[in-house]
Amino acid sequence: MTATADYKTLAERASKELAEATATEALRWTVETFGDDFIVASNMQDAVLIDLATQVKPDVDVLFLQTGYHFPETIGTRDAVQAVYPGVRIVNAEAEQSVAEQDAEYGPKLHERDPNQCCHLRKVVPLRKTLAKYSAWVTGVRRVDAPTRANTPIVTWDDRNGLVKINPIAPWSDDEFNGYISEHGILENPLVSIGYLSIGCAPCTAKVAPGQDPRSGRWAGQGKTECGLHG
Repeated sequence: MTATADYKTLAERASKELAEATATEALRWTVETFGDDFIVASNMQDAVLIDLATQVKPDVDVLFLQTGYHFPETIGTRDAVQAVYPGVRIVNAEAEQSVAEQDAEYGPKLHERDPNQCCHLRKVVPLRKTLAKYSAWVTGVRRVDAPTRANTPIVTWDDRNGLVKINPIAPWSDDEFNGYISEHGILENPLVSIGYLSIGCAPCTAKVAPGQDPRSGRWAGQGKTECGLHG
């Protein structure tokens, strides 16, 4: 069997064995199974996942997609994470082209004309290249985030990127998530407190109206709900 086949079998088995695992149990399994050969993804909306991961591996690698379109507050949160968790290694995954180079080839504001293409160039491709260096990745995807994520398992095989994917807080409700932030004083992007409840690139992120779905502020009016990172 190839290493890929071995890991796929491992993921399928772990999906059943860890179906009811707590976030800490899932992360401990990840460290015991992969050692240094995994990375934790964060969009720097908050440091919940990073805080949980550093409890079992203080020097964990943290993936940040540096799209070139982030809010200053998001970059500030990334830098604050490094200060609060000095052991982590932040891996800034950048697109092959700068924003200016992309504008020159595809025309300005590709994110308005073809947001799927822009996400592909600035998120999906850099993610894929970075993940190719690891055997597993950990994400903060939760089932309550969107209908497309309602059946997210705690451990799965990521066929698109060819590695094991761990979603330790997949079962968490919004109350559990926000309670963890409050109880532990977790770093949070300051944009959250003024109504940005799902933070992505600045041109494609808006405030969320009271009572609306948190992800309604992403690609508002464009019929798009996912950037392509999680299917």
